[in-house]
Amino acid sequence: MTYFRGMVLLDVRGIGKVEKTGFSVNDIHFSQEQYQQIAIVGETGSGKTSLLKMIAGLIQPDSGEILFEGNRVLGPLEKLLPGHPRIAYLSQHFELRNNYRVEEELEARNKRTEEEAQAIYEVCRITHLLKRRTDQLSGGERQRIVLARLLTTSPSLLLLDEPYSNLDRHHTQVIKAVLKDLVEQWKISCIMVSHDAEDLLSWADRVLVMREGRIIQDGSPETIYEQPLDSYTASLLGEFNLLDHSLAAVLLPGSEIPADKKWMLRPEQLNLDRTDHSPVAAVIREMHYCGSHYLAHAEVMGQELKIRSSIRLETGVTVGLSLLPGNPWFI
Repeated sequence: MTYFRGMVLLDVRGIGKVEKTGFSVNDIHFSQEQYQQIAIVGETGSGKTSLLKMIAGLIQPDSGEILFEGNRVLGPLEKLLPGHPRIAYLSQHFELRNNYRVEEELEARNKRTEEEAQAIYEVCRITHLLKRRTDQLSGGERQRIVLARLLTTSPSLLLLDEPYSNLDRHHTQVIKAVLKDLVEQWKISCIMVSHDAEDLLSWADRVLVMREGRIIQDGSPETIYEQPLDSYTASLLGEFNLLDHSLAAVLLPGSEIPADKKWMLRPEQLNLDRTDHSPVAAVIREMHYCGSHYLAHAEVMGQELKIRSSIRLETGVTVGLSLLPGNPWFI
């Protein structure tokens, strides 16, 4: 069956699961278009991995159904070998058999032509590893080999469970480049679970936010970052400030704020100015170097704010604070 962007590849309909520990995944609904990249975020224990495994056919849902390419995904209680042949699941553990050469491990499951397989090995940056033994690999190398092995089974959907969590920064950047090339060259649809906002905001077409086994917000990366549902969602994607009403009245004159809400501002929406043009004074309490910028902790009208700055300011100095152009959001 041939699909094009705009057509539904995956349709998750009200699935639920109650674990032995008492934790449950409740009434999950969403669909995914062909070639769409979806990120799932949530605190540890929110149900992200359980959801991925149900989609992959590795965990049996207690309720609801999952349709993939128009057909229901069978769970492990309904088939001898768990898993769907067109859905590849990359766990956090990079499982490889010991004492085998890499090429032997790959050839055992390859369903593609030799030319296609070699192209995948090149995209995954593993051609130089084919003669090496599996017990002679680093974590990043093992992950790329497992990824290549999955891709040679010709999946239409790739599920990535925290793909960067066990990698150093160098190998993380390599895997990011590999995934970018896979999406562009092989047109593979992906769902990624990640804790790191930097990983997903630049990668995803769409973000699902999970809490306590439910999807609580679904939108574009821009929407989730700039207009989060609540403090929980805001915190998953980076630093933020909640202005008390007295400070909001000064920074946002004329804005009406519901009594039970506060304005949310990301650190980059505020500006520190050495001049006295701003009517609001900020006392610098801490400065943290973040590479591309500094993160200032400043006291403003009795409230501590986190503010992005391009320059280092001395602690204890008083500077002006202003709001940069944009649309603040209240939660």
